[in-house]
Amino acid sequence: MENEINALKEQLAASRQEPRADAEQFRLKFLSKKGSVSVLIDAFRALPPDEKKKWGKDLNQLKAAAEAIYEDLKQGEAASVDTVATHVVFDIPVYLHEPGGKHPINLVRDEMLQIFSKLGFEPAEGPELEDDWHNFGALNFAENHPARDMQDTFFAGDRVLRTHTSSVQIREMESKKPPLRLVMPGRVYRNEAVSARSNCFFHQLEGLYIDENVSFADLKQTLFYFVSAFFGEGTKIRFRPSYFPFTEPSAEMDIWAGTETEEDRRLTKGTGWLEILGCGMVHPNVLKNCGIDPEKYSGYAFGMGLDRIAMLRYGVKDIRDFFHNDIRFLQQFAAY
Repeated sequence: MENEINALKEQLAASRQEPRADAEQFRLKFLSKKGSVSVLIDAFRALPPDEKKKWGKDLNQLKAAAEAIYEDLKQGEAASVDTVATHVVFDIPVYLHEPGGKHPINLVRDEMLQIFSKLGFEPAEGPELEDDWHNFGALNFAENHPARDMQDTFFAGDRVLRTHTSSVQIREMESKKPPLRLVMPGRVYRNEAVSARSNCFFHQLEGLYIDENVSFADLKQTLFYFVSAFFGEGTKIRFRPSYFPFTEPSAEMDIWAGTETEEDRRLTKGTGWLEILGCGMVHPNVLKNCGIDPEKYSGYAFGMGLDRIAMLRYGVKDIRDFFHNDIRFLQQFAAY
């Protein structure tokens, strides 16, 4: 017992000399249930009465010394924290981070939503991972339509990454009764070759108007209004006949982007025209699939590519620039 008490005294004396002694580590080493002092006290309890009388005082002094050291260590740590807290230098200059800005795609989307809201269109959203019915079947796609092939669509088991926000149109027509006047922004995915003018993911804003006596003239007037409001009066546009399974008749709308530079010619495939949307009158089969009577109601739908519209708005010649996350590129839009 004498040797053990002397060895422990030396350990306690050494711990006082450590410049960065940790209070909790000290407690665990000496005063916890498995600590050196506690183990020695347990051994003391097993001694004969004569031995207890001989070493009891020394052992109590040893325990008291360990507890005193522990308290000193705790107070020293508290004082250190207080010193740090009270010695604050207030004259160090503050370097504020530059404020961020909206992504150019979001800037275009928000402006377009404002324009269509003036015409009574309300926003709607839906899931990006879709089932076959909402992405294809209800939209009058035949079972063997090429868009169902792996060359065009990303599949995830029995579901697909939506290839258009038209799936949101189906969900809205299934759950609501006409009249409907909606716009549906969102990201879509297609397994296409990546180039300056197309990407494997991009953004759309689709519009849907269902009511009695809706005509193709109403559709054209809506799109003319949008182009004038967004790009300005006198913007050169053209309509071309087209085909979509979910609209009949169908058309595509192009905006003149020019052929002045090599980038312009590459972007427009040498024509000077850049397609920005597809549109048409909602096919009667689509209305039937959603429980809407095509004898009573008609409507139009359109789908715009936000990325290409942003390219035209900001003079960006490569669609991939929007998604490289190059801060030098994105900072150009902070002022908008």
